[in-house]
Amino acid sequence: MPWFVSCRKILSLVCVSTWLISSNLVAQQPQSDERRRTGHQGMVVAVCPLAADAGLQALKRRGNAVDAAIATAFALAVTWPEAGNIGGGGFMLVHAGKGNQPVVVDYRETAPAAATENMFAGKGEPSQYRLVGVPGTVAGLVLAHEKFGSLPWRELVMPAVQLAEGGFTVDEALADSLNGGLRSSNDFAEFRRVYGKNGGRDPWQAGDRLMLPELAKTLQRIADDGAAGFYQATTSELIAAEMTRGGLITKDDLQKYRARLRQPIHGTFRGFHVYGPPPPSSGGIALVEMLNVLENFPLQRQGRYSAASLHLIVEAMRRAYYDRARYLGDSDFVEISMHLTSKDYARQLAAQIDRERATSSRTLAHEIPILEESPQTTHFSVVDGQGMAVSNTYTLEESFGSRIVVRGGGFLLNNEMGDFNPRPGVTNEKGQIGTSPNLVAPGKRMLSSMTPVIITTPHGEPLLVTGSPGGRTIINTVACVVLNVLEFQMSPAEAVASPRLHHAWFPDRIQAEPALFKDHPESLERLRQMGHTVHSPPARQGDAHTIWIEPKTGEIHGVADSRRSGAARGY
Repeated sequence: MPWFVSCRKILSLVCVSTWLISSNLVAQQPQSDERRRTGHQGMVVAVCPLAADAGLQALKRRGNAVDAAIATAFALAVTWPEAGNIGGGGFMLVHAGKGNQPVVVDYRETAPAAATENMFAGKGEPSQYRLVGVPGTVAGLVLAHEKFGSLPWRELVMPAVQLAEGGFTVDEALADSLNGGLRSSNDFAEFRRVYGKNGGRDPWQAGDRLMLPELAKTLQRIADDGAAGFYQATTSELIAAEMTRGGLITKDDLQKYRARLRQPIHGTFRGFHVYGPPPPSSGGIALVEMLNVLENFPLQRQGRYSAASLHLIVEAMRRAYYDRARYLGDSDFVEISMHLTSKDYARQLAAQIDRERATSSRTLAHEIPILEESPQTTHFSVVDGQGMAVSNTYTLEESFGSRIVVRGGGFLLNNEMGDFNPRPGVTNEKGQIGTSPNLVAPGKRMLSSMTPVIITTPHGEPLLVTGSPGGRTIINTVACVVLNVLEFQMSPAEAVASPRLHHAWFPDRIQAEPALFKDHPESLERLRQMGHTVHSPPARQGDAHTIWIEPKTGEIHGVADSRRSGAARGY
């Protein structure tokens, strides 16, 4: 038996026993700005302060974490239009407290009935209209409310109606977001009319006021009629009319859409329980697979940013993303083997890792033929004073989705159909995947990287709630935060701020944040000597809005990621 297997139980006991010691780090952290808050009754952490405020007000009206999540989600559809949405989809992971089994609300978009396997196989970029999947957000939030909500539905939607109708002050982050989206949207006249300042002729500035009256009317219908206010009658007619300009979605597609309740993926790491979303999200399986592999090594003893630890983390990422391409898709269409999350399988993978040399991604491919040759989402975390926790990630796919605003409806549609594998059988070293589990089919949900996660103590109490945007980097961002807390015993603020890296099997390279190059150049140089290619993109990796509950006192700590705008609101 390898030495690292025999040490695993000892390491687990050490990590659990030292947990309360490490929690003292939190008390030493100053309340520096609105990105960090401490409370006992509830907490909301989101990219937009106004949306976090909406969630906090739901908690203060004696609502629970799901009520607050719904209010936050609808508010984000107004105040953070690049990713907050009613025209997209996502996943909500709910832990109702100790003694309750977590549940995932899957509201991922689906392919329209007219979609075909080869619809994106031709050369050239497909029409933005054909990239729109059937939206799931409204159905998902309605289902979450039916299952867990306590406040009246209308009360949870009306704050968003009021924000859209009365307008709100644009802050610097939103101004930058809108200006960036509008600069590349000359072909989308309705987007420029609705979201542009003076029709897009002038740039937004902090202090300006944004009013969205058509979106307010759409949200009012949702507040009054629930799911029917979106998938039937006026709003469905507006969407169907928009789709006649080149899209595939019909009123029948909208009426047939259903969100689903699913069991989460469950794993353990160092004695803690890890819950994540199941397929059609790849996040839960890939995260648990990585953690299972890394549990076989003494990472804490090696140091967080030693070359030895970074090498093992990258090799675990490489193998999980290879399995993601090989096996994962919508479980309603594809049989998913759960051996991927087993400890035995992870031990096999761990034993294959050369501690001194990088693995070539091409050598893992086996039966997958390899040919030569931007993502925006948002995550928020919520905890209430009764022990309920919500981790929610939802998206339009790219920033502002398809850039298509429904005429008369005032809201953006997604471009999620691009998350299907576009060309059957075509997988290349640039990262395009053509494996069969995620090919297009009518009614199928496209594979996602969204990874809303809840970690619980060995006794079942929620401990860590986190997630992130970032396309294919999402899973690895979440893995970095989870490892920072559970393995390296960082405070939540340190865990979120710490520099991140990413490897996705293909392209066969490490993508590292600039801070990693600045702070640990010797480790990255050692990785190059081991055969890794190391790349530094100019952008940050992820935006992990996180909540940590101190086990001894129950104190709730909210941390908004400083890589982008964000706010923690608690009391």
